[in-house]
Amino acid sequence: MMKSISAAFWKTAPIGILAISLAACGNASKETTAPAAAASKYPEKALTLVAPSGAGGGWDMTARTIAKVLTETKSVEKAITVENKPGGGGAVFMAEYATKDVKDNYKLFVSSPPILINNLKKEGNTPYGYKDTTPLAQLTKDYGAIAVAANSKYSDLKLLLNDMKADPSKLTVAGGSAPGSMDHLVSILPAFKFGIDPKKIKYLSYDGGGEAVTALLGGNADVLGTDASSLEQYVKAGKIKVLAVASPQRLGGTLKDVPTMKEQGVDTEFLIWRGIFGPKEMSADAKKFWDDTLKKMVETEQWKKEVSANNWQTDYKNSNDFKAYLAQQETQVKDILTAMGMQK
Repeated sequence: MMKSISAAFWKTAPIGILAISLAACGNASKETTAPAAAASKYPEKALTLVAPSGAGGGWDMTARTIAKVLTETKSVEKAITVENKPGGGGAVFMAEYATKDVKDNYKLFVSSPPILINNLKKEGNTPYGYKDTTPLAQLTKDYGAIAVAANSKYSDLKLLLNDMKADPSKLTVAGGSAPGSMDHLVSILPAFKFGIDPKKIKYLSYDGGGEAVTALLGGNADVLGTDASSLEQYVKAGKIKVLAVASPQRLGGTLKDVPTMKEQGVDTEFLIWRGIFGPKEMSADAKKFWDDTLKKMVETEQWKKEVSANNWQTDYKNSNDFKAYLAQQETQVKDILTAMGMQK
């Protein structure tokens, strides 16, 4: 609600055959050129875009925004259905997608750092990661945030961390992903930097940021760690207070007055990229379609308007650049988990 590598995953068949007949006894050769390959008709039917979480939160918002803009701009003329597939911070969906949908060009999904974290963490990990997909594009970036209910006694990050350091078991932290996954890291990284043993922090995991916010507002948790953009609606409604954002500088919009963690003496940042993925054995024509379509989408006024409304920042990378970036991110995530004793 935190949280965006390099050989190609598909094989293309020859599109034409050049036939050369050599005449006997020194006669001139004859050449016959096969007809050009037919233009791709992809997509030929309705598409599904999966948010591997419950309703609400960053994945759900991202998937619905992509579907909305592609439909409104008529970039995709076939219907796009958004489906929620919660479970294990995306791990349950990945187990099915990486084994049963490896060639399904019509089922895509959105993800963020958990696709790396879930594969690298020690507890509750999954054998499936970004290498079991075709990364299509990175689209946006967001940042982690720490929030409390509007009536909480905490007004800044330092007060919260001082109490947590005195007694880590005193406070319960909620997040919309599994232990060791993105929201958990967003929650405990500032505490770790503040000298608190991350293993002693009480963390409650939920399937999606929406459920985690509900837990916070219902008094079942004292603190929430998640992505900043998903909190804006609750700030506007006066239901929560955001104590800090894990960005290099303050964000805009409703969160413009929220100080960064660094401003409050906690030297940490947590960038949450979000991107769109296809199946591991996606066909070449389907991949090309999405490379072209997503590049055009991020340049539309409709996309820019939605990004601004959600307090995201566009950070587009095409398929090849996104794969390279994921390789770098994998190393960085592994380093973070290792420092916190959470790597597998």
